[in-house]
Amino acid sequence: MTQQDPKPGPKQGPLTYRSAGVDIDAGNSLVERIKPAVRRTMRPEVLAGLGGFGALVEVPVDRYRRPVLVSGADGVGTKLKLAQQYNRHSSIGIDLVAMCVNDVLVQGAEPLYFLDYFACGSLNIDTAATVIEGIAEGCQLAGCALVGGETAEMPDMYAAGDYDLAGFCVGVAEKSKLIDGSEIAAGNVIIGLESSGAHSNGYSLIRKVLDRVADPALEQIGGVPLLDLLMTPTRIYVSSVLAVLKSHKINGMAHITGGGLSENIIRVVPEELAVEVDLNSWQRPALFDWLVANGQIPDDDLRRTFNLGIGYTLLVDADSAAVVLEQFSALGESARVIGRVTERPTSGQQIRFVS
Repeated sequence: MTQQDPKPGPKQGPLTYRSAGVDIDAGNSLVERIKPAVRRTMRPEVLAGLGGFGALVEVPVDRYRRPVLVSGADGVGTKLKLAQQYNRHSSIGIDLVAMCVNDVLVQGAEPLYFLDYFACGSLNIDTAATVIEGIAEGCQLAGCALVGGETAEMPDMYAAGDYDLAGFCVGVAEKSKLIDGSEIAAGNVIIGLESSGAHSNGYSLIRKVLDRVADPALEQIGGVPLLDLLMTPTRIYVSSVLAVLKSHKINGMAHITGGGLSENIIRVVPEELAVEVDLNSWQRPALFDWLVANGQIPDDDLRRTFNLGIGYTLLVDADSAAVVLEQFSALGESARVIGRVTERPTSGQQIRFVS
């Protein structure tokens, strides 16, 4: 038996990380480019931020007697696909921050700091910088510091031009002032804060509706380009809600995110209670009417997928509603009473919509 010649191997030569598809120099250039935007988000509690192995943030014990850290993580769903498809990268970072800080806010927490994760196959510095500058803008709106993150360049994991995003937020609240919904009672009213559009939820369904349209880039609703409406960033409610919390007793709050109106308000309501939402109490944005007309979306799916124009809710004592609404108006929020809390019927659902 004769020994066979070995099979020829791959072309020989020196291999480098760059030849494998990872450009460390590009990553370093990105960090330098985003530093000015990151600096604008700093808070006094930040001891060490961007560039280290870990960020150092001091708990503000001068303002909190028994501070509780409240954390959250989220992404922006398939709204990211539209950002990439139509080259709309400037505001998707605001969405990322909003989805995290609005969640942390629900328990009465003040967002302290934020970290992001940006992953791609091949790093495009311009695109990444635009996205992260949007994240910094969102942090400024929320009053939290962008203290660091991770930029991961992973060849073969993503198609050309694709990237993924995740965000992580930590907030702080006084233990005695945490809002957990335990004080919600029958007779409370539900105050709804206007959304800026679809926010960052339901975009898998939205994209299916867009597949039925000849050219989404040419569509308009009330003279406004459809894509502008769809890419409007999620509203950040932090500053106005924290201001109201300082002045008024709030029994519960809900961020109207994944699950829409149907599933988010009841997340904070005790099981023995129910909520009734009056769909005629606000004007549903035309964007959602367009989605219904072009997607033939059933009512139940519509309410379980989208915010329908209400991005955040607060549950308050009925006799407090007028002054709370007045303060929100002074803070620039469009707010109204959209429903009430009731006793839960023996065999009924926990949420009921009336129109």
